[in-house]
Amino acid sequence: MTRTATRIATATQAATVTSNSTVVTEWALRYFGPWWSATSTTEDDGPQVIADVNPGRVTEIAQQVADRSGEETVYASSRMLLGRDDEGTVFASQREDKTAYRAEPGGPLHIYGCEDIPVALAAARLAREVVRGRLLADGWSILHASAVVRDGQAVLTLGDKGAGKTTTALLLARAGWQLLANDRVFIRPDGDRLRVLPWPSAAAIGLGLLDALGWYDQVRDRVQEGEQLHPTQHQMVTDALHSGSRTPLWKESGKELKPQFFPDQLATWLGLTLATEGHAARILFPRITPGAEPALLDEDRRVSAGDFFTVGTEDRYPDVFGLLPDDIPGTKPLLELLGELPRQPLSLGHDVKANTDLLMQVTELIA
Repeated sequence: MTRTATRIATATQAATVTSNSTVVTEWALRYFGPWWSATSTTEDDGPQVIADVNPGRVTEIAQQVADRSGEETVYASSRMLLGRDDEGTVFASQREDKTAYRAEPGGPLHIYGCEDIPVALAAARLAREVVRGRLLADGWSILHASAVVRDGQAVLTLGDKGAGKTTTALLLARAGWQLLANDRVFIRPDGDRLRVLPWPSAAAIGLGLLDALGWYDQVRDRVQEGEQLHPTQHQMVTDALHSGSRTPLWKESGKELKPQFFPDQLATWLGLTLATEGHAARILFPRITPGAEPALLDEDRRVSAGDFFTVGTEDRYPDVFGLLPDDIPGTKPLLELLGELPRQPLSLGHDVKANTDLLMQVTELIA
């Protein structure tokens, strides 16, 4: 059986995805390439994620999990059942996705599925987690922020969900900055500066924001011509794009349903330029105030420990396979350096031009 491999790397860390399906390894090339380094390889370099289409192993591992009185969690919004043997090997099953996992202590992580796409999705998530673990062990932290870069200098935007992190990053990216991340970044002291790396992920942009930024029609045209956005996108969003509806969609839980873009589609569909790293130069703390004129706010908002993702606060990717280190440095040194950066709370309205003008005014002094 022919096997293919993709090596993904950022900073000094790397992992390799190998598979009996070219869909899986080509997916990793597409998913990580715009923000990290992703290359086809014939070598098993670094930690491995072995991701195969193998329905028999899915059934076998699902039974192994069922035979054990295991635990249950939610991983990437999907229910996961877990079991462990006496040697510490973790078995896991996600029946909705028809995927299964086997992770031996110190060994490769095995992923099995019944179809190419679910295996590709799982392989991308967990390859990122492998690299994430190695970055954390190397002194990096994960900050809940969007980021844009110009001439190597990064503007970080922080705030709670709905504060306007993605809006701020997209407005600046649309105005000529490079987009580094829309929700979270890796960050680490680099001498007396702070180096920032992207967190590769699908980018969620609401229908209303897509329309306000002037991108709705071109996205709709591509979808109607048969091109596809990221498969985690809810069918209601796809239906809305086909029908031409621009009205934001909401689940009963209050979560907005949004178009989901592959990283490369941010460039090919929306015309944005992506960045692979930068050094933090300024921090913005926006909040969206409907109907208000955009304005600078006279508030003393600072980055806090609660702005970081940790093993204990991770809400989408719990460390079920023991990929993250137990001993992670605290955020105090980072907080001290972040506290020395210029920072600006601001209020944004719904006028795209006025918002952009204010953001460009705030960031124009960055070299």
